[in-house]
Amino acid sequence: MKVNKGVAVVGAAETTELGVIPNQSQQQLHADAALNALADAGLTVKDVDGLATAGDRPTDLAYYLGITPKWVDGTAVGGCSFMLHVRHAVAAIMAGHCETVLITHGESGRSGVGRDGFASAPSSLAGQFEMPFGPMGPTSMFTLPVLRYMKDYGMTHEQLAMVAVVQREWASQNPRASQQEPITVDDVLNSKMIAYPFHLLECCLVTDGGGALILTKSERAKDFPQKPVYIIGTGESVETPMISQMQDLTSSRAFTVAGPAAMDEAQISHEDVDHLMVYDAFAHLPIYGLEDLGFCERGEAPSFIWERNTAPGGKLPMNTNGGGLSYMHSGMYGMYAMQESVRQIRGVAPAQVPDVEVSLCLGVGGMFGASGCIVFSSEPML
Repeated sequence: MKVNKGVAVVGAAETTELGVIPNQSQQQLHADAALNALADAGLTVKDVDGLATAGDRPTDLAYYLGITPKWVDGTAVGGCSFMLHVRHAVAAIMAGHCETVLITHGESGRSGVGRDGFASAPSSLAGQFEMPFGPMGPTSMFTLPVLRYMKDYGMTHEQLAMVAVVQREWASQNPRASQQEPITVDDVLNSKMIAYPFHLLECCLVTDGGGALILTKSERAKDFPQKPVYIIGTGESVETPMISQMQDLTSSRAFTVAGPAAMDEAQISHEDVDHLMVYDAFAHLPIYGLEDLGFCERGEAPSFIWERNTAPGGKLPMNTNGGGLSYMHSGMYGMYAMQESVRQIRGVAPAQVPDVEVSLCLGVGGMFGASGCIVFSSEPML
């Protein structure tokens, strides 16, 4: 028996506000998201006996919310941490360590209220062997793999820009999206150059917000007020904390482990996936995700997106909330991606795709340092 059989999402919500929230600390954003998710599930904090979070310590959050959990997870590997929390929570629930798990995310990414900075410690591997040479965060570090990809596979600037254009189309249907105004390829290419080859509109947003999920056994799922969303496959992996040390700058080893693991566990093929979320901190990430997951052959994802296969009406709807490029990106985007998967399965997304039964959600942590993958379904595994 696979450990992921029999666990469902019964509560899901984001913070009451998204975007710029200067009047709430990061801890308050965690709490706001948690209380919204609990209300969505018809529960209170007294019903929670498992807690997972990243960005802040589980100890702090448990105290703040008044929870004394039986199970705790503080795994922190970047923006996909919450996907790893889901995987670990599934295992914990099935092992009997807890019954109802709350996973929270809160991040004051733009306002910086009650949060630490992003800088790598001088003693870290990146601090010793990359930072002295100038790269200072995603905008400079992510240039290395995307330039190698462009050289090896001939991806054009126009094709890279198309990723942002398509995701803005999805965001234009989402009243909660930070950026909703439609854009063109020319708009992207004429936006400010940030770090070659990335223009401003090919870089993630910087926002405040958060989200939370409630997980419990499938046998209890239909007792809750919302349509349950079942977790049928999970995967996780890490590669390297230094982007310069990727084995192949055109592919993420963490993606190629986490994604297939989740699909194998779910016993699904590519044809079974109705909806796809690929963490898109920058415009090249959906391209890597499509190829590392096996939806496209090497070098074919830019054309696949250019031909509007992932756009509204396309055969593989992807990043339907607008993604980190247009919807939200407070620093760790993985929770927002899972929230959209849940909405699509429930049938309540602003840009709802018809008849979504299976949604695959792939996340990245750091600069291709880690990955988590979750397969959500409208039906439990038999």
